[in-house]
Amino acid sequence: MPARRRLTASLHAGYAKGEKRGARFPAVERYIGPMTDPQIAIPSRAPSATAADDTVMPFEVAKLDLRGRIVRLGPAVDEILARHAYPQPVAKLLGEALVLTVMLGSALKIDGRFILQTQSDGPVRMLVVDFTAPDRVRACARFDKDRVAAIASGEASGGALLGKGHLAMTIDQGPEMNRYQGLVALDGSSLEDVAHEYFLRSEQIPTRVRLAVAEELRAGSGGATHRWRAGGIMLQFLPRAPERARVADLDPGDAPDGVEPHTVEEDDAWLEGQALISTVEDIELIDPSLSSEQLVYRLFHEPGVRVFRAGPLRAECSCSRDNVEAMLKSFSQDDRDHMVEDGKISVTCEFCSANYQFAPDDVGANPS
Repeated sequence: MPARRRLTASLHAGYAKGEKRGARFPAVERYIGPMTDPQIAIPSRAPSATAADDTVMPFEVAKLDLRGRIVRLGPAVDEILARHAYPQPVAKLLGEALVLTVMLGSALKIDGRFILQTQSDGPVRMLVVDFTAPDRVRACARFDKDRVAAIASGEASGGALLGKGHLAMTIDQGPEMNRYQGLVALDGSSLEDVAHEYFLRSEQIPTRVRLAVAEELRAGSGGATHRWRAGGIMLQFLPRAPERARVADLDPGDAPDGVEPHTVEEDDAWLEGQALISTVEDIELIDPSLSSEQLVYRLFHEPGVRVFRAGPLRAECSCSRDNVEAMLKSFSQDDRDHMVEDGKISVTCEFCSANYQFAPDDVGANPS
């Protein structure tokens, strides 16, 4: 297994392959490689030691045909989770879903939304995370308070909280475009394992994901304070040579007895990439003093790694009074009439908890 060493990095600026000039976030590329083998033709510098929260940073390890992304969430995830005061196990699970959604949604070069949603029979019945390109994210969860409390006395895993059901990933590019949706079964596995299964079956791209969420506690004059932090890293094997991109056929499930399953020997470069990402610890993904550039250099300084300019992220809901009013007017007359209570209609956004109140006449409802 390749060892990781903490050494000084060299970096260079430019445009990376696959990134278009004039993009919303220019793809500034930096090379990180051993100082003993510098890229003479490219200006270099040490990796930035300044850690930035609420960012997603793409990177590439060209020598191993690897691409990836690092997500670091601070104020954004804390705002979303603290707003609802979820129980600790639910908050942690929703934080993982936030990181995974941002990681996947920000990788799509589209104008629109990427939505991750679970529906299951577990204590956490539903998770919804909505990423709107290029940088807005919101999320909410529905759960059974008693069932969550019953298993919270022990270390509740994400798989135990979700139970059995399905996870849907939806790409919505607007009313003029068709939606694309991928489904993967939830069978008691963690979100990391579910993501691996999705890429294996839907995309057939060798992928590894690591997710981490935790509360940061700090002592202060007014007592201890806490805030949520989250982070993640995704690594994918994307070789240029078609013969190296082959993957094993999926198990058909109904093959006669004695039929050997189809196998493909894993590429050495991908084996090395998996070995390296398996060494990432949770604290490295959420440490506010460790920058994303420093982390990727710890992992890939031997083969060399290029990093691209990190894009910002923010917690922001898309609800508004006008949108809610339009939604109410789309309901049937009977539905609107039954929504009137105490002479008004009250609507609370599940994502941001904002409350909107309307007089019956505002939305064409009859007073009760």
